[in-house]
Amino acid sequence: MSLSTTGELVARAAAARRAVAAFNVVTLEHIEAVIAGAENAGAPVVLQVSENAVKFRYGRLLPLARAAVAAAERAGVPVALHLDHVQSDALLRQAPEAGFSSVMYDASRLPYAENLAATRAAADWAHAQGLWIEAELGEVGGKAGRPALDAHAPGARTDPTEARAFVADSGVDALAVAVGSVHAMTTRTAALDHELLKRLATALDVPLVLHGSSGVPDDELTAAVTGGITKVNIGTALNVAMTGAIREHLAAHPEAVDSRTYLSVGREAMAHTVTGLVRLLGSTATA
Repeated sequence: MSLSTTGELVARAAAARRAVAAFNVVTLEHIEAVIAGAENAGAPVVLQVSENAVKFRYGRLLPLARAAVAAAERAGVPVALHLDHVQSDALLRQAPEAGFSSVMYDASRLPYAENLAATRAAADWAHAQGLWIEAELGEVGGKAGRPALDAHAPGARTDPTEARAFVADSGVDALAVAVGSVHAMTTRTAALDHELLKRLATALDVPLVLHGSSGVPDDELTAAVTGGITKVNIGTALNVAMTGAIREHLAAHPEAVDSRTYLSVGREAMAHTVTGLVRLLGSTATA
């Protein structure tokens, strides 16, 4: 199956009143697990590579991106590639050549006016290259390298009136909104502000994206999709599954030294997690 685009997958999800799952990948095992899990669920998926993942890979985007493209082209379901949480303009400009159809440009750490100016410039460049672009308003929090932020603190949530102006003035294709989730949560205890989400969905005419979704329980996720979320970003849940499975395997097999024995267990655990979440997000269609 040929490589799809994020814009196409999000548009299809919106038309069906579902959400497309977008998983952050760090290794080849992540890539293979996400595709295997999506194939098991029989649904499309987005592979996301974050700027932090690029830093982990010695600052080189292409090795992981090339692997993702090759795997996606051989997948049995539509797969798109998305460059996530980009703050570096230099990295942004590598996206088209590396096979990405979309990018999330993250200037949310900046004051509103600076966020808008930086995002407008990024959107103009991205659209000229045929890229679909996502931005963030408000602060989801929990990203490495940033001060800790309480998801319930004043000013953390996305304001609907401000969001409407931001989308109109920036020209972005989708907006990540802060409604109570937090990046890098290892427990699924986040409570979302569904009333705020309803107001945001009414105010905006672009797809809404939920970041920090690993910490959101199943019922909250399905309610969020019903309330207007169209793209759901998930990363930490894969690492929790992989690390837990590897720990269990090595505890039971302390003699193990062949990395394939425990990496395959970790990959299988991630694929199982992907299948469950993809099915969950695809089960929310309403008439």
